[in-house]
Formats: sequence, structure tokens, C-alpha cells
Amino acid sequence: MFLKFIKDFRLKKIIKNTLTNYKAPVSGGRVVTVGILIDETYFADREALMAEVTAQGLAIDKVTALSFIDKVKKGQEPAHAYFTYNDVAADGPFTAPAASSFLQQPFDVLISFYDVQKPPLTLATLQSKAAFKAGFSTTDSRLHTFMVASQAENYKEFVAELFKYLKILQKL
Repeated sequence: MFLKFIKDFRLKKIIKNTLTNYKAPVSGGRVVTVGILIDETYFADREALMAEVTAQGLAIDKVTALSFIDKVKKGQEPAHAYFTYNDVAADGPFTAPAASSFLQQPFDVLISFYDVQKPPLTLATLQSKAAFKAGFSTTDSRLHTFMVASQAENYKEFVAELFKYLKILQKL
């Protein structure tokens, strides 16, 4: 418990230092690839969220998701890409191969689908190579290019609002 507190403190310090010099990337291109960063602690319906995103006209093979899981129970290994709290080193890098490869992909849009800010998720959003980052308005406003005022339980509303504004911005 005490080690988790120290790790959180270190990660928050790294995030704070990174955000002071952080400039949100500017993209002018169309949306072809989408990455979704999901906090499965509060939202476990990953498949429904991906189906809602692909219903907006994107190919299923162009949508990639990475889930954050607080703890993986013994014998219940998820079949999809995920990372846990233990997969983040105290000095910032991700040790899980799934998380490292996800963060290195240059997505056109990264959807940070978490409305409760946690250091591993915030760090993953910061380290992502995505050209356009979208998320909830309850998280730090410096992280995202575009924010939607909604809640994670209303994923259909969130996706509809996001894609409505992507169409207005002529990204689709």
C-alpha cells in the first residue's frame, strides 16, 4: 500500500513536469486509425464501445483498444490487450509489450475513455503518438485536443458527440 502511494507520487510528479512543456499535437489530416484507451475499472463494456466507434464509418481493423485493469484475478487472463498498475515503472516507462506498442502507434485519433484520472492512464495519454487526442472534460484539459462533457456510462452519447464534431472539423 505504501509503495503504491510512492509510485503514484512519482508518476504524478513526472506527469506534472511533462505537462509544463507539453504542446498538444496539431493534425490536419483525415481520421483513418483510432486508438481507444479504456479504464476497465469503471467501464467494462469494451466490445460495445468499439462497435459504436466502428458504426461511425471506420473499419474494424483500423480501431485498436488498450485497457487498463487495476488487478488481474488469477485464472482470468483477459483475451484483449491490457496493462495493469504493475506494468508501469515508477520512473515512467511501460513494461507491458501491449502498452508499449500501442503508445508507439501514430493514431489519427486517440480516445481517452476514462473520466476518473489515474496516473497510469494520464501517463499513457501523454506518451501516445496520436495526432488528435479526445477525452472527457473531467480530466486535465491540457491532455486533450478535444473534450466532451459526458460520463463514461453514456458511451453512445460520447461517441456521437465526438464524431459529430470530427465531422464539423472535417476530419471524417
